[in-house]
Amino acid sequence: MNLNNLIQSTNVLFLLLGAIMIFAMHAGFAFLEVGSVRRKNQINALVKILTDWAVSTVVYFLVGFPISYGISFIKPANELMATDMGFSLVRFFFLLTFAACIPAIISGGIAERAKFWPQVIAGAVFAGVLYPFFESLIWGQNSAVFQGFIKSIGGAEFSDYAGSVVVHSFGGWLALPAILILGARKGRYSKTKSNPIPISNVPFLALGSWILAVGWFGFNVMSAQNLGDISGLVAINSLFAMVGGILVALVISKNDPVFIHNGALAGLVAVCAGSNLYHPLAAFVVGGIASIIFVKGFTIETEVFKVDDVLGVFVLHGLVGSWGGIASGIFTHKIFGGLGGLSFISQLLGTFSAIAVALVGGSLVYLVIDKTFGFRMSASDEELGSDLSTHSLEAYPEESLGVMNSLDTYQENNLNVV
Repeated sequence: MNLNNLIQSTNVLFLLLGAIMIFAMHAGFAFLEVGSVRRKNQINALVKILTDWAVSTVVYFLVGFPISYGISFIKPANELMATDMGFSLVRFFFLLTFAACIPAIISGGIAERAKFWPQVIAGAVFAGVLYPFFESLIWGQNSAVFQGFIKSIGGAEFSDYAGSVVVHSFGGWLALPAILILGARKGRYSKTKSNPIPISNVPFLALGSWILAVGWFGFNVMSAQNLGDISGLVAINSLFAMVGGILVALVISKNDPVFIHNGALAGLVAVCAGSNLYHPLAAFVVGGIASIIFVKGFTIETEVFKVDDVLGVFVLHGLVGSWGGIASGIFTHKIFGGLGGLSFISQLLGTFSAIAVALVGGSLVYLVIDKTFGFRMSASDEELGSDLSTHSLEAYPEESLGVMNSLDTYQENNLNVV
């Protein structure tokens, strides 16, 4: 093996490890939702995330990746391996993990009342067409034109190193039309007051947060996409933003465990865009502000505007992701100890372009789905729970069995007494 082949194979391994770490994050999405919904909807949360992953893989391979980067894999395997030892294939896997985050993000906002198959279809459209279109403008084959336009106005290209805007903000703003079209869960609001629905399992929610936080270092650090460009600064900035999010949430939420674990994620969402350029203390501040946006924003969203966003995905990903894109135009400046080179105007333009594409595209897709297939579960299915109504299985069947056995024993004892 010559030196070039060794370097290429090392990059293949590097990117593969990053892809595997981000793939593991989807378990985090799943358990974050499992812990946040009621017990009668836990199986549905697990199946949705896994199904969306499988569908995203197929559509992104066949349609999405060619839209984003102009590379098709419809050719013999020997040709796929001929020039780069399969690096393009592994790069597809790595970038697939980003694309598949889109339906996983949306899933948490529409939980407990959305039909299963219509959302799978929506996720396929997003991962296969709409997300790749926007990805192509920022990172892919159409970036020269779009980034040139932004640079002509703001003086620099729009920078999003690891996807605060391209992935998180885009996914969160896609979720908003779905949440609004579905409406609130039955019983969530009455005419006079808000009736918060208790979550089922804080340990599962915390497990989801931990899995996401660990995998995030693959999400950010491996965005270098080759070993030669790896940056320890990205890793430490990710760490400090996460810690900033935790500590601020700890204080302003008065030690609420749900907000604390989501505060970690808020910090990580926000730091992605500028993680290669911040000073660690600036990253800490960006993560702390992101946590404030989530804690206060989620309260305003659900209690003031009465929008039933179950996991707060619009705020956590949509608003906080947008903050991450804009913040990188401020806190990466050399006056804050950063490396500089970004334009606030360009970051603003890139961020709002994501919002516009996501809102228009998401609204069209969900309105069509609602008018054709129907998007919301029936009242009886919602009352029964999506586990039984969609999957014909309970998450804890032994408990129901135990109740029935106890009832049978009670009746037998009473009959014996009689």
